[in-house]
Amino acid sequence: MKKVSAFLGLLLTISSLCIGLLTTGCANIVPPQGGPRDTLPPRLINVLPADSSTGITTRTIQLFFDEYIEVQQGQDNLIISPLPTIAPVVESKLRDLTLKLKDSLLPNTTYSIDFGNTVKDFTEGNITKGLRYVFSTGSYLDSLELVGSVQVAETGRIDSTLIVILHKDSTDSALIKTKPIYLSKLDKNGRFHFRNLPPDRFFIYALKDEGGMRRLAKNSQLLAFADAPVYPLLQKDSLLLRAFAAEQEIVTNTATPGERPNGKGDTDKRIRWQSSLSNNQQDLLEPLEFRFEHPIQQFDTALISLYKDSTYMKVDSLRITLDSTRKKLILNTGWLEGTAYHLVLTKGAFSDSTERTQSKTDTVQFTSKRKIDYGKVKLRLRGLNLSATPVLQWIQNEKLIRSFTLSATEFTNDLFVPGDYQLRILYDANGNGRWDTGQFFGTRRQPEKVQPLDKKISIKPGWTNEYEIDITDR
Repeated sequence: MKKVSAFLGLLLTISSLCIGLLTTGCANIVPPQGGPRDTLPPRLINVLPADSSTGITTRTIQLFFDEYIEVQQGQDNLIISPLPTIAPVVESKLRDLTLKLKDSLLPNTTYSIDFGNTVKDFTEGNITKGLRYVFSTGSYLDSLELVGSVQVAETGRIDSTLIVILHKDSTDSALIKTKPIYLSKLDKNGRFHFRNLPPDRFFIYALKDEGGMRRLAKNSQLLAFADAPVYPLLQKDSLLLRAFAAEQEIVTNTATPGERPNGKGDTDKRIRWQSSLSNNQQDLLEPLEFRFEHPIQQFDTALISLYKDSTYMKVDSLRITLDSTRKKLILNTGWLEGTAYHLVLTKGAFSDSTERTQSKTDTVQFTSKRKIDYGKVKLRLRGLNLSATPVLQWIQNEKLIRSFTLSATEFTNDLFVPGDYQLRILYDANGNGRWDTGQFFGTRRQPEKVQPLDKKISIKPGWTNEYEIDITDR
């Protein structure tokens, strides 16, 4: 009887709980919460042979970590010095990494292995940074260093994708034919650091490693070189290498011309052009330019006329030239401010290499800007070395807009196009007013120096914009 009473009591309790749930609504099932996200990279806990060992003969290195790892392959991650001829084999299993060197080990040589971004944890992808391993096949570890930085000569800026290499061969052809002995990557500040070097003589270069060949393949490739060999035992100062391309890369446009705005396709024999006018306004400081899709074969200046005002008074001072590519027609005159102009392009005025021609007479109407549309600039440049023939360069979106050779530490200009600018100082060694690239083969001529000024200049229209800049403050 007691057992029956206990059973009925249990049923009553369960029924009460169910009724309570029904009256208070459905229960939410919440999965158990995990801990905080893992932000720590794998930690090296052991390595065989031990780091900084000497007298090493084995070509297999084993690294053991405190968590499961994943290996990112690629020569950009793993850098072995001296550089191997045959790429090593990298294998991982659970928490272990095995590196197998395929080259024979050189006698009495210190090897260093920079793992870069090779090792990351399996679950969150946290990368183990600064992992480096050193050993020697001899009785001691080489410990000499070389440090320095690399700039792009034309801009004075940093390109951290460049690499720095060391050769023992002094011949120019070594850059083309052979791989370097040592290699260092640049950090985000453009600095390089060679460690564990022997007391040898080296020839140092920086280059854009196109295709991963670690060689100079073409003249349009960025390259930097030191004027003299470097000796790690004697080198006390930081090195500065300035990279340049001996030639500009020529980009050939092989695209087939599309349909013209009138939809007639290639049956339309009218020549195509675009003008440099902005909002149908002509800059007082610049020529009027017409850019063509194909080179101009011939043009007749007698069929191109410029008139001003509503009276159509002819402008006799108009000068018309073609640039070296023959794709740009340049019209120059002393533009009057706030003036209406009418450019008449008479039928047959020009024709291009595809036999397209000015098939009818066109009139291009535009207005010149007013002086109030420009800003006045006054700059004081402290610390400027005038004996080095400085040229002040005005830059927008990495493009050179204007440049002025400076003869004083104060620069003024009453008509300047409004906008935001970066400034650079070109030290014009040959006095031609523009930056000149270098030449490695034969002459070993360094490029001209350019110093970027870390101050943005904002020019407002109708305003005197004054700035003082200390060019030694970097």
